[in-house]
Amino acid sequence: MFESLGDRLQGVFAKLRGRGKLSEKDVDEAMREIRLVLLEADVNFKVVKEFVARVRERAIGEEVIKSVTPAQQVVKIVYDEMTDVLGGTTEPIRFASHPPSVIMLVGLQGSGKTTAAAKLAVMLRHQGRSPMLVAADVYRPAAVEQLQTLGSQIDVPVAYYKHRGAREIVDEAVREASRKGNDVVILDTAGRLHIDEEMMQELVDISGSVHPSETLLVVDAMTGQDAVNVALAFQEKLDFDGVIITKMDGDARGGAALSMKSVTGKPIKLASIGEKVNDLEAFHPDRVASRILGMGDIVTLVEKAEESMTEERARKLEEKLRKQKFDFDDFLEQMQQLRQMGGLDKVLEMVPGMGGMARQSGLEVDDRRLKKIEAIIQSMTPEERKNPHVLNASRRRRIAAGSGTSTQDVNQLVKQFGQMQKMLKAFSGRGGQMGMMKRLFPF
Repeated sequence: MFESLGDRLQGVFAKLRGRGKLSEKDVDEAMREIRLVLLEADVNFKVVKEFVARVRERAIGEEVIKSVTPAQQVVKIVYDEMTDVLGGTTEPIRFASHPPSVIMLVGLQGSGKTTAAAKLAVMLRHQGRSPMLVAADVYRPAAVEQLQTLGSQIDVPVAYYKHRGAREIVDEAVREASRKGNDVVILDTAGRLHIDEEMMQELVDISGSVHPSETLLVVDAMTGQDAVNVALAFQEKLDFDGVIITKMDGDARGGAALSMKSVTGKPIKLASIGEKVNDLEAFHPDRVASRILGMGDIVTLVEKAEESMTEERARKLEEKLRKQKFDFDDFLEQMQQLRQMGGLDKVLEMVPGMGGMARQSGLEVDDRRLKKIEAIIQSMTPEERKNPHVLNASRRRRIAAGSGTSTQDVNQLVKQFGQMQKMLKAFSGRGGQMGMMKRLFPF
């Protein structure tokens, strides 16, 4: 998430840490660099100007200049101001006092609206709700088919009625949800390649008919300031409540997220951080700012770990680690857990000071790679799984032949296993937060 922006800002702070005390000149130089970094990240010019001015005003105050650790004080100021720019506080999804609650998703075609609707349904079901999806795009048949396919995959009902207009479909879907006990109705409305009067009037009509508890604009983080411009254009016609920002796991430079609240006044409520149906999460400004500045995100990491690992399994893993009995069976289980948490690279991004390691780990966990790992480990004998040090050249050749892989693949897996053991040892030796992580997190 915003790797380039984060790396460059952390580079600025590294220079400040090299100075024992900070002069006003040092602060001004750092502010010039931060301004350039933010502008290159496609952050709105006015937002950058105001942000840098606020940071500078606080950074040349006595609490920083006379501080024993002035660089850390500046980082804290930047963190506070960035949290504020991103929205300040987490804005939860609102629900109607009498179900069903209607959540209307709007946005341009290609913003990821249909996929976001399915991800939102999965998120709400995890929270104990019973969602229904509504295919309200009557202009693009592929949108209806896509939503129906996604609904089937996630086992969420999709309402669609042929030969009816969008408003009729929505009205009937809300009535059906009431009859069947679905307490949330998620509307996937029509999008266009550009904003036009017909589309906006249809959205206004739907909103006036079902009175959604939330109207959420879906924007693509990859489009930078264009996403903010889209939000402003929608705002002129339809008073939406918040934003879902998609493709946050891509090469987004940060401009959309860092500009949205300041320019439009509307909060980012949800962020899509991957392609899987579980990759939608609440947008926490303080946690995002922390990740950008290399300070980690322990709270989110704990939440993800608790979702993917039971207390009993965590206890057994801790015992094995303590006795140094972590073997290939454990390795496979933890790789599967890592996949549920988004992969090792995303986990390390949330560990303070380890964002760089995340991008150098080489331990990504996708489905194809996991299947290969499973095949290799399952081709090992019980002794080889428990005692990896016995894996000589002839054994590795046999395992490669038995798993349909190459000797190079086997060697790479053994190397990764050794890297994971070293990482676990390093975590356990650091105590405190790292010690807690070793007990809680499945890697």
